[in-house]
Amino acid sequence: MDVMGVLGTISFDGEWIIITKTPVGPKPAAVRLRAADITGTRFKAATRLMHGYVQFLLPGADAATEKGGILHAGRPPYGDPHSLSIPRKSNDLARKLVAAVEQAGS
Repeated sequence: MDVMGVLGTISFDGEWIIITKTPVGPKPAAVRLRAADITGTRFKAATRLMHGYVQFLLPGADAATEKGGILHAGRPPYGDPHSLSIPRKSNDLARKLVAAVEQAGS
């Protein structure tokens, strides 16, 4: 299952979550997270005016907070490796991905 984000993708194969961000500078490595290690998820649906996001929470790691401002309001920063901003057209698939990850982790 793949979800197209604003600047990247989230893939889930039933066991591993892979977050690949489109680089602005040097190409970063994709972040791999095991579904069994996820302690929680945060999903905020996108609207016509604002992008939403999907964020995965891990034990011992603080969740990145939502940023303020006009362009990036209501989303974790781009540098957060455990989240990805999503456009409105990806809301349904992102909701399904979050449900699948939560089911696989329990």
